[in-house]
Amino acid sequence: MSPSKAVAKRRIFLLSPANLSGRRAEILLREAAKFDLATRVRIKDAPIGEVFSFISGLYFRGKLAYATAFSEKSKARDSIFIITATRGLVAPHVRIGLDGLVEMAGVPINCSDPRYRAPLERDLAKLARRIGKSAEIILLGSIATPKYLEPLSKMFGERLLVPTDFIGCGDMSRGAMMLRAVRSMVPLVYAPVMSLETARGR
Repeated sequence: MSPSKAVAKRRIFLLSPANLSGRRAEILLREAAKFDLATRVRIKDAPIGEVFSFISGLYFRGKLAYATAFSEKSKARDSIFIITATRGLVAPHVRIGLDGLVEMAGVPINCSDPRYRAPLERDLAKLARRIGKSAEIILLGSIATPKYLEPLSKMFGERLLVPTDFIGCGDMSRGAMMLRAVRSMVPLVYAPVMSLETARGR
């Protein structure tokens, strides 16, 4: 009898958010903005993934493109989530309006701030119950500070993985790296966060 094939583990992608205090966010949120996306934001008909891709034209766009390319097609809508400042985990297709973006912009992503941490821990617990103990969690975001790693590691432990090539790279380099991976359809190499403790520059 031939050996059975290993069953691929399901992967959940968690994306860090775009910076809502930057120049492109200011352009999108100003009252005089009349372009299509700004108009849709005002009527709460803009997917948060599209909004963040506009605000972070390389880094977040690269994260979303990468997660979309390498998630299971039949489960993509339930396998990609954005970490937000006030609303926990939000799927990229969820519509958001001006009030929601302003709300998020007013809260720092800091583990000590309950406005960030409480919704995130709530949704991480829901996600953990739903996916069971076999799925791997891929963090596409900064690993240099505890703002994502601390709550995610607490919930998922050794199942929390990050791309090894993220070590020592800036946001722009990471964005370009992920877009190249999408073009070649060759995924990045992942490693458990716990094994990279000594490599993180805190």
